[in-house]
Amino acid sequence: MNKAKTKAQPVIPRKIKVGRKQYSIDVVESMIERGHMAKVYYDDSKIKIGKCSNVTGKAFSDVAVQDSFWHEITHAILYDMGRHRLNADEKFVTEFANRLTAAINSARF
Repeated sequence: MNKAKTKAQPVIPRKIKVGRKQYSIDVVESMIERGHMAKVYYDDSKIKIGKCSNVTGKAFSDVAVQDSFWHEITHAILYDMGRHRLNADEKFVTEFANRLTAAINSARF
């Protein structure tokens, strides 16, 4: 029997707790906000992640979707910590999330 290898989809949880706040995660076709891949909505305790660009219509790679999730989680953690200046530093958040995604993807159990 020849089993075809299937590419594993990124595992994105439906809910996650950051500090005392429980966030629901919605993976949507594309974000409403032009140019955004994902966004955390603090007041609504919600994270939305787009699967496609709302500019080009092109699908994001699985790694890009997963990285967007960890990027928004980084924002939520910094918000919970009260580190608003660091939270507003997109370069820091992006570089941290990129490394977090790579570390998680390299983990072997």
